[in-house]
Amino acid sequence: MQPSQQMRSLGVVQHGAPILTDPTRPFSLPAEREDAEAVVDRLFASLDPIGRVHSFAKGMGIAAPQLGIARAAAVVQPAQSGTPAIVLLNPVITDRSAETDEQYEGCLSFFDVRGLVPRPLTITVQTTTLDGSTLTTVYEHGLARLVHHEIDHLDGLLYLSRMRAGVQPLPVDEYRQTGRAWSYEG
Repeated sequence: MQPSQQMRSLGVVQHGAPILTDPTRPFSLPAEREDAEAVVDRLFASLDPIGRVHSFAKGMGIAAPQLGIARAAAVVQPAQSGTPAIVLLNPVITDRSAETDEQYEGCLSFFDVRGLVPRPLTITVQTTTLDGSTLTTVYEHGLARLVHHEIDHLDGLLYLSRMRAGVQPLPVDEYRQTGRAWSYEG
């Protein structure tokens, strides 16, 4: 079974579905707390079955539109064992470093390819907590890449739109032969 077919069988919406290119609707918190909790619970519930069919050495994330939910929620599971997952509700990137790098990314919604994507090395993200307060967090390197990828999903963007002109995604079999783990100096 192709990787994208595996993801589809696990309930992940696949490339071409309009929900993946439409911006999501933010939560009004704390008024919609129960709705937000239910969406976050669904996101977390999807991580385990997806993790059983593929190893995510770089970490992984999933956004609500990938489960057919047009709301501004995503979760990111960092690669480091024991590191708690990050919940992103109504996330907005408020600052980004001028310094960028280009690394390969995959996406559960078109898992048969990997794309070389430039992203900032550091991003500052503002999220809303369930009680309605605002939280600001700075993410760097691989974690910044994972978080930015998921926020893009909530804005209706796929990493394909971030790739440099003329650069095409690699079929996953070719990537496995040439790809390497994300690496950052310092």
